[in-house]
Amino acid sequence: MEVNKQAILWEEVVPGGNHWSGIMRRGSALRLTDLDGGANLSALFFNREEKLERYNMPDTLKAQHTAFLTAGNVCYSDMGRVLCSIISDTVGWHDTLCGVSDAALIKRKYGTADFGTHRNDMFRSGKDGLLIELGKWGLGKRDLVSNVNFFSKVLIDEEGVLHYQSDHSKAGNHVDLRFDMDVLVVLSASPHPLDPKPFYKPASVSLTAWRCGEAGDDDLCRNACPQNQRGFINTQRFNAS
Repeated sequence: MEVNKQAILWEEVVPGGNHWSGIMRRGSALRLTDLDGGANLSALFFNREEKLERYNMPDTLKAQHTAFLTAGNVCYSDMGRVLCSIISDTVGWHDTLCGVSDAALIKRKYGTADFGTHRNDMFRSGKDGLLIELGKWGLGKRDLVSNVNFFSKVLIDEEGVLHYQSDHSKAGNHVDLRFDMDVLVVLSASPHPLDPKPFYKPASVSLTAWRCGEAGDDDLCRNACPQNQRGFINTQRFNAS
């Protein structure tokens, strides 16, 4: 998908290991681009008007009969509404199951590098990054629900063992999210918890926001399955209230 440069609202880079949050308005889109290859971008989504409504992983997966996300899929809230839709994707698979790293995991895998010594090159966990951003919006630990890990792929074998797929995302790969209601987006670019690399060097991700307009009747995501059609009706009713 080509982005009309005249429609771009803003651009920003989230350095590897860092975090970001902000409001995306209904009818806007956000391109996430893996700048270095091998990125992992953990994401949470909340209804901007009522933050108790947020991304619900079980409903998202069962409604669309999938265990991962890609183009044509949507992210459902726990109220059956569509928070955002994946309208374009050059990666093909985004992990929904594995959660985020915490401080203990980061220390065990990579050692310690704190802010006092290393400043912005400190080792941050995904959990700590998300909590910092949640705190900016009056949210906290109880709001740390199951997340999406964009750019990461994890397979499950017949024994139920999870296998992280190294080098899944290449430099320049991107995924485009259209926001179907006003949404608080919370992001962390820390390593995936199953990433086997022995060193801490998470990839940076660029963010490009633009005005794309709302889903039409022929929209790919709306018509991907019958449940999505119902989800968009629920969302339209909310937006009209």
